[in-house]
Formats: sequence, C-alpha cells, structure tokens
Amino acid sequence: MKTVQLKTAKVLVASALLAAGTAALYSCGSSTANAPASAPPAQALPVITVSDHEVTSHREFTASIQGSRDIEIRPQVDGYLDRISVDEGAYVHKGQVLFHIDARPYTEQLNTAKASLQSAKAALESASINVEKLTPLVANKVVSDVQLKTAKAGYDAAKANVAQAQAAVDAAKINVGYTSVTAPADGYIGIIPFKTGSLVGKNNVEALTVLSETKDIHVYFSMSELDFLDFKQEFEGSTIEQKIKNIPPVELVLADNSVFPQKGKVQVVEGQFDKTMGAINFRATFPNGNGLLRSGNTGRIRIPRQLAKSVLIPQEATFELQDKVFVYTVLDSNKVEGRPVTVADRSGRYYLISKGLKPGEKIVYAGLDRLRDGMAIAPQKMSMDSLLHANPI
Repeated sequence: MKTVQLKTAKVLVASALLAAGTAALYSCGSSTANAPASAPPAQALPVITVSDHEVTSHREFTASIQGSRDIEIRPQVDGYLDRISVDEGAYVHKGQVLFHIDARPYTEQLNTAKASLQSAKAALESASINVEKLTPLVANKVVSDVQLKTAKAGYDAAKANVAQAQAAVDAAKINVGYTSVTAPADGYIGIIPFKTGSLVGKNNVEALTVLSETKDIHVYFSMSELDFLDFKQEFEGSTIEQKIKNIPPVELVLADNSVFPQKGKVQVVEGQFDKTMGAINFRATFPNGNGLLRSGNTGRIRIPRQLAKSVLIPQEATFELQDKVFVYTVLDSNKVEGRPVTVADRSGRYYLISKGLKPGEKIVYAGLDRLRDGMAIAPQKMSMDSLLHANPI
C-alpha cells in the first residue's frame, strides 16, 4: 500500500515539474516574440571632406571650322573641259594642274598673233630702210625734208604696229596658259560639279571647285551679350584688341569630344553684334600641319578661366531635385542631411560650388539613392586628393 502511494507521489511531482518547465518555456518564448525588432546596422558609405582648390575652369562655345582661305577655282577662258586631273577631296600643291580646257582654239589664236607680229616686224624693217635711204638725200637737198618726215612717221607707225602685235601674242599666250587651271595654293579639293566635256567659262555661276587652304585653320565662334560682358571684365586691357591679346591659348574640342592636340589663339572679333542672334563673332586660328581639320568640321572652343580658391566637389556626390543640385552632408551625429548648393562652374567631372558648402564640411560621395534625411551612416573616409589623382581636373 505504501509502495503504491510512493509511486503516485513521484508521478505527481514529475507532472508538476513538467508543467512548470512548460510554463517557463512558454513564458520565455512569449517574451521573445513580443520584444521589438532591433534597428538595422548603419550603412558604410564613402565620405569626403570638402576643401577649396585653385582651379582652371573652361567656358565652351559652339564653333565652325574653315580653312584659312577657301578659294573658288574658276576658268579664265571659255571652252570644253578636256581633262580633269584631280579627284574630289584630294590634297594638292600650289601650281599643280587641276583642269585642262581644250586649248586648240587658243593655240590657233596664238599662231595668228605670231604671224601678225612677223608681218609687223617686216613692215618696221621696210620703214627703217626708207628712213635710212632718205636721210642723206635730204642732207644733200636732193629731196625735200617733207618726204623724210613722212618716212619717219611711217617708221613710228610700223614700230607701234610691232608693239601691238607683240601684245596680241602675249595675250594669246596667256589664254593658252589659262587652258591649264592650276592650284593657287596648297590645300584640299572640294566638290567638282562639272564632268569631262562640260562647257565652262568665265560667266559660269558655279566654280570648277573650291580649294581649302588648311595649313592654318580658322575656327569661328560667337558669344552672347552676357558672355561678352564677362569677357570684357575678365581680361585686362583698355581696348578689345588688348583684351584679345590677353586671352590665353584656347583648345578645340572635336565632334567626338576629343581635344585637338594643337592649341589656338583668338585673333579677331567682329565689329558689331548680330541683331537677329544677339551674339558677336570671334575667330581663333589653329596650326593644322597634320591636316586633321577640314573646312566644314564643327566643334567647341574651350577658353580657360583661372579661378581663385573654390570649393570643389565631384559631380557623383550630387543629385538633382526640381532643377536644383543637392548634396548629403554628414552631421556630427553621423546622420545625413540633404542640402542645396549653388554651382558656379564646372571643370571636367567636378562642380565648383559658390554657396551651400564650406571647406571642412563632409559630404557623402556614393550611395545617395539609398539615403534619406536623418539617416545615420557609418562614414568611410575617402581622400579628395585620391579622386583628383584618378580623375584630374
């Protein structure tokens, strides 16, 4: 009987312990489930310290390129094109024959002029003999001096006829020479609208072609009134000519955004503004010894502009919102705050900031799309000098 009671007691104790353990486990699990979720760790983002730098920025202006001389090649005589000795786009040298006009009519004119010259020379010789014959007779009073004067007048007329005939020969030679149309300078040949057999002449509306002299190239660009006012204030000099002389060498950015290896010099400015465009034209000259530039090319003139120390930040550290440029500044608590900045200029991949940032402040360099005002980050310091070394201004 006692044995049965003892077993019953042990079962009750075990049941109580099991119930207590279950209750404790349930209580623990319930407490864990009801605890608030822990905050995610702060994002590790690169941060740069803003500093000021002496910067050379650039102002760019759309430009058109022309040869230093675009020369229309026109015939000086009328006739049929007998031969075209050059192709479109070819580079030619001064004196090289470009076109041949049928020379036969002009050769015949030359032969006729030479024959007339020989006849005039014979008449002059006859008049000279007549003067020589009459001179002693007049001296001996065999004949009157009137006959001698008449003979001398005939001699002078014959001499004038020889000169006239010689001029006709020279003119005929010139016309024969004009049947070979030559290049007046080194350069590139443009479009040739005529073909072999075409009738050409001095009164043709179209030129035979246009030769572009490109040893030096002219690049034309224009400034608005505001740009022109800035230009006058930026460069020293009491006159526009003096200010132009103080413009440093300029660069030419080609259509593929590459920079032409040679630098140019601004030389000429137009005398007045174009009333329809509200702009004034400038001309810069570039050496073009390698012939890379051709008339008709386009590009952009880049004028360097030396600025005093300015706050410089990479464009990647900015974002735009409603036509304004913003950065995320890092506060003392490592929380970020969006701040608008004023871009004064740009140089390469960098912005020059005139308002909104001061040297020594910190901004987030990357990962801006993941940030919101008030978010905390784990700043990872990044050197501005390393950025400038990797991507120079």
